[in-house]
Amino acid sequence: MSKKDVYRYWAVLHYAPEGVSVRFPDLPGCFTSGDTAEQAHVEAKEALGGFLCIMENEGDDIPDPSSLDTIMRQLEEDEAVCEVRVYMPTVREAMESRAVKKTLTVPKWLNDEAERNGLNFSAILQDGIKRSLGITADK
Repeated sequence: MSKKDVYRYWAVLHYAPEGVSVRFPDLPGCFTSGDTAEQAHVEAKEALGGFLCIMENEGDDIPDPSSLDTIMRQLEEDEAVCEVRVYMPTVREAMESRAVKKTLTVPKWLNDEAERNGLNFSAILQDGIKRSLGITADK
């Protein structure tokens, strides 16, 4: 599977009193919402990028987008369609550099002493892992 730099899909916006929900008919399971159409569009772009990045990482086949005519024929009352494009190099970089939560265990006395001295556990752990792997620069 070759990865594309840009993906374009049609998003269906459903308007309701509580806000605007978004679905991508070509990508079952990719949903989001917003209080306004503008916010829903921003959220749709983020959801689409993350969803496609996960599909790429898992080696899933990414379908071609349906035609606008096909999507328009499927619309229900209170729905509209808009195009959402994502630039994947930016999405991939953001996903790669995002923080992940790790749980660690240290003896209470060591934790107390470290906190008294204002040590940053996350920074120390990162430095130690980099040193152990021979990494000298940040990504």
